[in-house]
Amino acid sequence: MAKCEICGKGVTFGKQYSHSHIRTSRQWKPNLQRVKIIVDGTPKRAYVCTRCLRSGKVQRAV
Repeated sequence: MAKCEICGKGVTFGKQYSHSHIRTSRQWKPNLQRVKIIVDGTPKRAYVCTRCLRSGKVQRAV
């Protein structure tokens, strides 16, 4: 579910380092919004990241 349907941006994994340098796994999730967009002339609900919404890669349905 955590994937943008426009650009494919998904969850990224890595390490979190504490002050004492103890490493633990963590993940960065994209900022996804469930919005109504126009796809092939018809409105559709989709999960889209805010970067795609802000840059104008998708056209929102009213």
